[in-house]
Amino acid sequence: MMKGQKKRPIHTVTMWVRRQPPKVKAFLAVMAGVAALLFLRAIVHDHDNLFVGAEAVHSIGISVLIYKLMKEKTCAGLSLKSQDLTAIFLAVRLYCSFVMEYDIHTVLDLATLATTLWVIYMIRFNLKSSYMEDKDNFNIYFVLAPCVVLALVIHPSTSHHIVNRILWAFCVYLEAVSILPQLRVMQNTKIVEPFTSHYVFALGVARFLACAHWVLQVLDSRGHLLVALGYGLWPSMVLISEIVQTFILADFCYYYVKRILTTSSFLSSSVFGGQLVLRLPSGVV
Repeated sequence: MMKGQKKRPIHTVTMWVRRQPPKVKAFLAVMAGVAALLFLRAIVHDHDNLFVGAEAVHSIGISVLIYKLMKEKTCAGLSLKSQDLTAIFLAVRLYCSFVMEYDIHTVLDLATLATTLWVIYMIRFNLKSSYMEDKDNFNIYFVLAPCVVLALVIHPSTSHHIVNRILWAFCVYLEAVSILPQLRVMQNTKIVEPFTSHYVFALGVARFLACAHWVLQVLDSRGHLLVALGYGLWPSMVLISEIVQTFILADFCYYYVKRILTTSSFLSSSVFGGQLVLRLPSGVV
């Protein structure tokens, strides 16, 4: 930086945030989340559109993966286990949607499941040589088993068949933690290549929109939505699951946005040109 040249405001704010203790950073993150919720509440009148938006952003993230696989002919940096978990919860949710509430979400889930299965096929067969199996070492049974147990114990109390209610709960819990294997891969490599970072960020945005949908619905209904979901712990677990999956990706999304804002000419090269490489600090994700 030349002498006398002013620092960019974004850089100044970023440096100030980095100097704050963890408790202050956590407080700032919560305040940013609240501000984002209030903003969405003001501009989005039909909050169901937030859920549709979440599904659409998820589909965009999958499309980024497809572009990566077709253009670069490599699946390095991707977690096959995360894709497997995603396919499982989408398939279960698609079944529940057919038998419980057929609507636009069913169509979106079907499209997302189809593209996810294609990504899985490419990783398992066409691009198997570039798959980083040694880095993708998260034991998925550590998330599958707790999700099954939770679904058996805490599930909706609606009038639907008990099996469908358990499956519904299972896909809610599994969706919340399905990204963990991908985060383990990123943690092991410490360097996240461009299209993978775009994909994970898209998931973070999708999870936030879904979480905002539930929170705003509860606020607008003054808690009546929780009653409509049933009694017991289930309504609370739905909200907790949405919040958990949002915060799991919050740290990564912070570094992603920071990298974009501090990269010059990012519109022409860093983002769309596939040159945005994230080097994650120790302890992130």
